[in-house]
Amino acid sequence: MAVKTVDIEDFLQLAQELPVFDVRSPAEYSHAHFPAALSFPLFSDEERKVVGTTYKQISREAAIKIGLDYFGPKMRTMVETAEALVQKSGCNKIIVHCWRGGMRSAAIAWLLDLYGFEVYLLSGGYKAFRKWVLAYFDNGLPMMVIGGYTGSGKTEVLNSLASKGEIIIDLEKIAGHRGSAFGNLGLPPQPGMEQFENELSVYLRKIKTELAISDKKWVWVEDESRRIGNINLPEGFYKLLKKAPFIFLEVPFELRLDTILKNYGKFSKEELENGIYRIRKRMGNDLNTKALQLLHENNIKGSFEILLNYYDRFYLKSSFSHERILKNAELTGYSPNEISDYLIETKKMYADS
Repeated sequence: MAVKTVDIEDFLQLAQELPVFDVRSPAEYSHAHFPAALSFPLFSDEERKVVGTTYKQISREAAIKIGLDYFGPKMRTMVETAEALVQKSGCNKIIVHCWRGGMRSAAIAWLLDLYGFEVYLLSGGYKAFRKWVLAYFDNGLPMMVIGGYTGSGKTEVLNSLASKGEIIIDLEKIAGHRGSAFGNLGLPPQPGMEQFENELSVYLRKIKTELAISDKKWVWVEDESRRIGNINLPEGFYKLLKKAPFIFLEVPFELRLDTILKNYGKFSKEELENGIYRIRKRMGNDLNTKALQLLHENNIKGSFEILLNYYDRFYLKSSFSHERILKNAELTGYSPNEISDYLIETKKMYADS
């Protein structure tokens, strides 16, 4: 057999079925990687540093010789590791890539091909994938946006839509953050910006494929500001989001306050205090101090009431746009299942108009 070199489109198609081996160093992989890729490093971080320094300061040939010293003793272990990994996929095919399709991926591809695996090598490596990622956000996508003030239950409604076969984008799930000063509570650290872009682009490609083969015409997404925690939405995608029509969920203040209390009242005073401090500058000292005082007095509802009023005003300034509203959904009760039914019916009316 011979190693087969594939371009980015073939790689993305094959990666839906085959294991992807990222042979870059552990630090490179940890920084960001193709979402489904498995870390399969040729060199450790320190070994990569030594080889790279030798390449720059001495010669290519000297670097290759040092690389071979590192590679030789690992060959059997790497083959056995590859065997164990491909057993899970049920086939003998593997995709390999490094940073830009150079010597690291070529070495691993040669070894695995020699042993008997069917090996595909990504032309241009991870660098080619990143080029595709950054260009992908400029592609059009028919979105229907769910708007509403904080506590309207937009994420629950999205999940209900998904359970009924609708196609959704849960940006907060991909970003690992709920989008407010308290949005990281109870969650692991957010991915880095590059990893978020990787995850989002691959997911968008997946749902575009679903759109093409289904009778669905729109994708549901929650209205978001440009920033979700430490993540900035990609410029091209953000522009699409802000141009898309949306249905505004008008949920009464008291119901939204009850939702906020249920979702965030379970966290410690210290965690809530840290969140309140984070918005002190934007909120203003007086209101921020009052919210903290009520929190310390165990009046969590009173504290959250001040915060919710602040977020309502903030939403008006940052996200709300009357020109984009397709329909106001005036809701006197809250049930994600009922709201999702209403949204599906509204979408049908919009599609027929």
